[in-house]
Amino acid sequence: MTQSLTLFDLDCTLLPIDSDHAFGDFLVRQGWADASVFKARNDAFYADYTAQRLDMNAYVQFATSAWRNRPLHEALAMRERFMAEVIEPVLHPSAINLVDRHRRQGDWVALVTATNEFVTRPIADALGIGCLIATELARDAQGAVTGAIRGMPCYREGKIDRVSAWLATRGARFEDFETITVYSDSMNDLPLLERATHPVATNPSPSLAATALARGWRTLHLFT
Repeated sequence: MTQSLTLFDLDCTLLPIDSDHAFGDFLVRQGWADASVFKARNDAFYADYTAQRLDMNAYVQFATSAWRNRPLHEALAMRERFMAEVIEPVLHPSAINLVDRHRRQGDWVALVTATNEFVTRPIADALGIGCLIATELARDAQGAVTGAIRGMPCYREGKIDRVSAWLATRGARFEDFETITVYSDSMNDLPLLERATHPVATNPSPSLAATALARGWRTLHLFT
């Protein structure tokens, strides 16, 4: 196989913010969640994520609680406002151009994010990435979000499993690609970065920046 594989993390990598945390804060501002209790827990979960100790099941149960019991049309309308008011203003040409360069090269491109698919599907579309590999939300017989995760969370080592499953649907494996490029800001993505032939520490956290320096990995700052 001569094609290359390029995998992008989303939050703080292609975006200068964390979309999951930002969506929670946005719902607080809209009065959909308690300003004191919800925001404090949202901040605590984000601290757990940056410390590499996030309980994904507990977080998804919490994060979806602010919107999953609303009528679907209301939740979708609120997501559309979130895109317009929060995400679109921080979509940088540098990130969009980077994605487009890999697409024009003919790479297999995927957005691989721990943030759930409800939040990230329109963001992937805005970035021009057709393949979204995100944490998937369980739904009941009526199609309503339950607060549980469906299948493997797209987090840490789970990203490797989820990407492997996607590749298998296309008759491919990691080993089939001569070039694998992974862009991420976070030590949570160290397992996936270690599978790359070209790992790129992108807007890296201090710990990932130190790891990249020690291992001779490329460092990229998209937003400076």
